[in-house]
Formats: sequence, C-alpha cells, structure tokens
Amino acid sequence: MENKKIQYLVLGILCAAILILPQVSNNYVMEVMTNAFFYMVLCLGLNITVGYCGLLNLGNAAFFAFGAYTTGILVKMGISFWLTIPIAMVISVIVACIIGGPTLKLRSDYLAIVTLGFGEITRLIARNLSITGGASGLVGIPRPEFFGMKIYLINHFYYVFFILVVIAIIVSYRLHQSRFGRALEYIREDEDAAEAMGIDTVRYKLLAYIVGSLFAGVGGCFYAIKMSAVSPESFLFLQSANVLLAIVLGGMGKIPGALLGAFLLVLFPEVFRSIGETRMLFFGIVLVMVMIFRPQGIWPERKS
Repeated sequence: MENKKIQYLVLGILCAAILILPQVSNNYVMEVMTNAFFYMVLCLGLNITVGYCGLLNLGNAAFFAFGAYTTGILVKMGISFWLTIPIAMVISVIVACIIGGPTLKLRSDYLAIVTLGFGEITRLIARNLSITGGASGLVGIPRPEFFGMKIYLINHFYYVFFILVVIAIIVSYRLHQSRFGRALEYIREDEDAAEAMGIDTVRYKLLAYIVGSLFAGVGGCFYAIKMSAVSPESFLFLQSANVLLAIVLGGMGKIPGALLGAFLLVLFPEVFRSIGETRMLFFGIVLVMVMIFRPQGIWPERKS
C-alpha cells in the first residue's frame, strides 16, 4: 500500500511538472518535449504489437503515413480535422486486416521481412501518386480549431500531444490487464502452447496488429497538422527502426519502459547536438553497452 502511495505521489508531481513546464521554459524545450510525446504515442502502439505479443513489426511507419496523408488530403479538401481522425482509423484498420490477415501466420524473421517490405511499398506509392503531392508531399495543411480557438502555437501542440500520451497510456494499461492482454502474453512466450490451450493465435495477433496500427495512424493525423506538411521522406524505414529501438532500449512489454525509451531517443541527440553528427556515434556506443549489460532494457517487464 505504501508503494502505491509513493507511486501516485511521484506520478502527481510528474504530471504537475509537465503541465507547468510551458510557463517556465522556451519554445525549444517545448519542441523537444512535444516530439518526445509524439514518439511516446508511436512507441506505446508498437509496444502492443512487439512487447505484448512478440510480433516483430518493421513497417510501423506505413500506418503513420496513412494517418498523416489521410488528414493532409482531407483537410486540404475542406473537411474538419477532427472528422479525419475516425476516417484515418478506419483506413488503418482496413489496411491492417489486408496486410495482417495473410502474413500474421508467419513467424519471426519472415514477418519482419513482410512488414519491412510493406513499409517501403507504402512510402514509394506515396512518392509517386499525385493526390499525395508526389515527392514534394503536401504543404500548407491548415491548422485545426478547437471550440473556436485555433491550434497553432507550440504550447498548444505540447498539451495536445500530452493528452494523446495520457489516452495511449490508459488504453495500453487496460489492454494489458485484460483477458486480451493475457492472451497476447501467452502467445509471446510460447505460441504453440497458447494454441494448444485453445487461444486463436492468428486472431489475437491480428487484433494486436490492428491496435498498434491505430496508435500509429492517430499519431500521423496529429503529426500532419503540427508540421502543416507531409512528405514521403518522413516515413523512411529509419522511422520504424527508431520506434522499435526506443522500445528495446526502454524495455519491451512495459509501459514506463516504452515511455522512457521514447524520451531518451529524442533527448539524447538534442543534449549532444553541439558535437554534430558525432553524437550518433556516441548514441550507438550507448546502445551497444545497454544491450551487453542490460539486454532486457532499462525498465523491463517484471517477471512473476
């Protein structure tokens, strides 16, 4: 009980600090924190697929692209941004079913190769279609309004993305504590044993893939209106690799681990920006050291 009280106290102090941060910091700090919140949403979504279920998904950037382009195209057509979110979610679910249905029967490296190919195909299609703006992408995406207030300042996006993170944490926690979450854990630990126990492994893996794609799709929607521009170069394989890297670094299957990994992924390059591109060398060295001395991640899932 005492541990719970301490956890709630720390959580309350952390939330209070996040809420008052815009009042005591500059736009640069707000930009870094907003980017960190954005990656937290993506990491929490991929954590359901990779951390909970054990599916190696290397095409997460594709669903991020679907959400961003859906919002960019529809908003420029005059449709309200808030209406584009459910549309992007429906498109993400449909695409996840089309891709995941036949491929989630595969395992390990085979699934990784398929999702990697899907991510690259999506980017190349976006680069060659006229409706997506081709290689130049979409520019001049209008900013949305919320109860008559136009969202355009970095402080506005800071709070918007923080709310997204809170919603993503709640959804992730509820899923993890549910029967669905326990089924995913069984599949991750031993798929054959889970199937022998009567769990429809293909169905549950598909559902995990769909939920993860929804997180990425919604994140893409808000990314489009924050940047007011979308281009194919935003959805390179490196984007998917970075999100997966953050989860592995923080600790797969653990919500605080995914949050910590996303924060470090954004913070480390900014802290060492003064040394230029060399900072990525040090980042790589740190990652190698973590994988050698703590392969389960900085904040791993507790084993019962």
